Amino acid sequence: MFTPQQEAIDLQTQHAWAIEVLDRCYPPVVQGHVTLLCHSENATYRIDTPAGHRYALRVHKLGYHQQADVESELNWLNSLHESGIQVPRPISGRDGRYVQKAQVATGSALNMVLFHWVDGCEPTADVDPGAFKRLGAITAKLHKHSQEWQRPADFQRIIWDHQSMVGPNGHWGNWRDAARLDSHASSLIEGAMQVVAKMLSRYGQNDKRYGLIHADLRLTNLLIDQDKTHVIDFDDCGLGWYMHDLAAAVSFYEHHERLNDWIENWLSGYATVACLDASDIAMIPTFIIQRRIQLLAWTGTHSDTQQVHSLGTNWVQQSVELCQRYLDGQLVRLTA
Repeated sequence: MFTPQQEAIDLQTQHAWAIEVLDRCYPPVVQGHVTLLCHSENATYRIDTPAGHRYALRVHKLGYHQQADVESELNWLNSLHESGIQVPRPISGRDGRYVQKAQVATGSALNMVLFHWVDGCEPTADVDPGAFKRLGAITAKLHKHSQEWQRPADFQRIIWDHQSMVGPNGHWGNWRDAARLDSHASSLIEGAMQVVAKMLSRYGQNDKRYGLIHADLRLTNLLIDQDKTHVIDFDDCGLGWYMHDLAAAVSFYEHHERLNDWIENWLSGYATVACLDASDIAMIPTFIIQRRIQLLAWTGTHSDTQQVHSLGTNWVQQSVELCQRYLDGQLVRLTA
């Protein structure tokens, strides 16, 4: 899905468009001071109204999702909310639609969505590794809802399969273009991904294993507010393997010494809501290494970002070493 011509508009211009759309498309009661909150794939702005209320405006990356994709995401969020799961709730504009647009060029428009504000703090694994237990439980609730929910006939979301994650034309780029990869490292990763492809083919995509997932369900996408756990940032949600959400939980830290502890806590939490069978557990190393190489592709297309710089110079070499450990059957060691 990544293409160079779809790179983000500069933040100053994007900020101006956010203010323009807020004034034009939404009632005065939700209008206010616009402050950039964060910028990654999308830009998220905090809206502070004169009456003291707060909202979040998400400005989508140009070209990443079609309007129908965004509307389908919001349909799922509304259904999750109705089922009692704490997720962001979208706010419709004056025209009754959730997705508003800013025309930035002929044939090109920025999609924007306004949400009710979500209070809370991110759990931190370094302080409380049991946060993964909370994450596992909420993930199981999402998976149960996904399996039981009758999606609308026009539902349209991104497809997460092996090729779209780690193939040459992957949604997040081609891992082969990542920095600091020599021919030996590339060959090793390629071999690991071939094994992954075979394992996934055997595992299959039946309804108990493959369906609508969050696809980026890390601790950073949880907000804890007293006894409430909110799940945020469904921008990458789509059709994929449910166990991918476990791999996503340890994103960027698959080499961490506490990996096994985190996984066991996640599994413990998941088991309080739903059951996994032995074949699901056996696939954990495969999904973790696939996710790591998917992230390697992402670093190649985001090499100038602060997040990639923060990974350090050893992260790519650690990725190669993880592939070797996977091939040697030593990537994950669970006590159960």
